[in-house]
Amino acid sequence: MSRILIVEDEPRLAQFIEKGLNKQGFITLVATNGKDALSLTQTEQFDLILLDLGLPIMDGWTFLQHLKNEGNQIPVMIMTALDQREVKNKGESYNIKKYISKPFRFQDLVENINMSFS
Repeated sequence: MSRILIVEDEPRLAQFIEKGLNKQGFITLVATNGKDALSLTQTEQFDLILLDLGLPIMDGWTFLQHLKNEGNQIPVMIMTALDQREVKNKGESYNIKKYISKPFRFQDLVENINMSFS
């Protein structure tokens, strides 16, 4: 089973994603800020990180910089309401290949996740 770290500070959205992914057979953990997410990546193994950029304590970009500095190669999918072009341009420096715009349909999220594992 694939393990996914959901990094989302909006409790209802995080719960919705987690519940849906669990029903799809994924094992999930949720972090509500970048600092907690970074701690989890140092103690747990994940196959994918779903990352919101607008996080408290440590934002998504800072989190990505820490992962890069540590040499962590976990694939990341960015979930954002920000302008896609701007996010993609900045994301290239972190080797981000997957993005999904908020709001999104859950089925679209699952399809993107499944493509990440194929």
